Amino acid sequence: MFPKFPLLCAVALLMATAVPATAAGQSPTVVRTDHGLVRGVSHGSYTTFDGIPYAAPPTGPLRWRAPAPAATWPGVRDATKPAQRCVQMPTPGAGTGAGSVLGSEDCLYLNVTVPTPKPKAKPKPAGQKRPVLVWMHGGAFLGGSGSDYSAEQLAVRGDTVVVTVNYRLGIFGYFGHPGLGSAPPFGLADQQAALRWVRANAERFGGDPRSVTLFGESAGALSICAHLTSPTAVGLFQRAVLQSGSCLMSFPRGALGPGTPAYQPFASQADVQTAGAEAARQVGCTAGGGDEVLACLRGQSTDRLATAQLMQSFNRPAFGNALLPVAPDQALASGRFHRVPVVLGTNRDEMRMFVGLSLAAFPIRTENDYRARLVDAFGPAAPAVEAQYPAAHHPTPALAWAAVLTDRSLTCTTLAAGRTIAAHAPGLPLYGYEFSDPDAPVLAGLPANPGFPYGAAHGFEMPFLFSSLPTERPLTGAQRALSDRMVDYWTNFARTGNPNTPNAPLWPLLHPQSVQSLAPGPGGIHPVDAYSAHHCSFWDRLAQ
Repeated sequence: MFPKFPLLCAVALLMATAVPATAAGQSPTVVRTDHGLVRGVSHGSYTTFDGIPYAAPPTGPLRWRAPAPAATWPGVRDATKPAQRCVQMPTPGAGTGAGSVLGSEDCLYLNVTVPTPKPKAKPKPAGQKRPVLVWMHGGAFLGGSGSDYSAEQLAVRGDTVVVTVNYRLGIFGYFGHPGLGSAPPFGLADQQAALRWVRANAERFGGDPRSVTLFGESAGALSICAHLTSPTAVGLFQRAVLQSGSCLMSFPRGALGPGTPAYQPFASQADVQTAGAEAARQVGCTAGGGDEVLACLRGQSTDRLATAQLMQSFNRPAFGNALLPVAPDQALASGRFHRVPVVLGTNRDEMRMFVGLSLAAFPIRTENDYRARLVDAFGPAAPAVEAQYPAAHHPTPALAWAAVLTDRSLTCTTLAAGRTIAAHAPGLPLYGYEFSDPDAPVLAGLPANPGFPYGAAHGFEMPFLFSSLPTERPLTGAQRALSDRMVDYWTNFARTGNPNTPNAPLWPLLHPQSVQSLAPGPGGIHPVDAYSAHHCSFWDRLAQ
């Protein structure tokens, strides 16, 4: 079985010919897709089309199969509200009842947000379309939904079409079994099916199917890493933004709690198949050959499979199949990735979110507590790590531990991924950022820990791009200004492959050591030597 990561689960659940919409006799909220008409809802400056199917429901005999085409429909389909999220465990404390699950297996839907043309605005020249941004949500491949992210700011201010996507999660998205052979990771196959839908339908919503930017955070960024190295994703997107997740990301032993095993985000096909055989035994599907076992498994109820244990056993996409022939880190190292402009970014205090979630269960109050965590994670190298990160140089031992994990697991691995891309594709537009707001609003649901500020923790940049995400307080005026700059950077990158705009501080190409710091206030946006600030030369030596 795969190692269980309860903390990751908590993180996941926290977190034809185009027919123009304004054609004669057609409402601006009605669009003809390649499968039928959909009616959205106008919000004044923007219009949303929610719950559009991009694949058939992966239920019954279609459970654990590659996404099949969606059925066409007659008349006008209601697209005024999102579809159900994909099956996931409820957020702790949500009051949904013991053993209950959220969502449905019938969940392969997406949402489209488009700006509403201003009444007196000049029409776009014939053939000029908006760039398309396709968002893959995070959540440790265990939770989340595209409908959690309202994209009006990116659409209206950035003049873009934004698509947010649901994809299968946990055991429903990443299950493997000897009877399935070298089946692809179904959740990643869902995402590629959504991208094919975008290619077929973007123009119908005013978007350019030849200008698609894939962007995502955490597990969403890891998904994009997979697509960058996937031969079956060729031509499906032209640019990529990876927020807090790269092809080289990993966690050391003990990062998610004392004794938890090291974490690699991708798993071999053989390991996934072994875990699947064990899962089949657990639910009593053992009689007969592979086909009979799979028929038994497909006959199990959603609730029978969506247990915490089984969901957490399958949250690592498998490699060794047509979609991911090799592990993404190996593909990147050998130069087997799509040559598209890329933005790679992290947050300055990434791992404070993970550490903050676990402090009640695993407090780090003293230097001895801190030293024990270092020994658990790094073994004989622990003294060298402590010499680089002495507890006395940090406000608390817990913050020292979070700094170690941030640098080791995210910042330095992301910079290394950038260097690897640049080495194989010199001249490829490549940009890096570090979200650095020390007072970013805390995401709702995170526990308060006295003496442990979250700072610019994992996921804290997202409310600056998506206004719908709940936080403990709204953005300040200076933070709203930073939000505007970030939206400008993201959407101009989607439009041109270069984030720079005339009225924002220059964002230089990624240097081996420096990235663009994104923080509010005068001078908050500027290049910063992240390589030195995060002790990356030390981690590079230790890795060797």
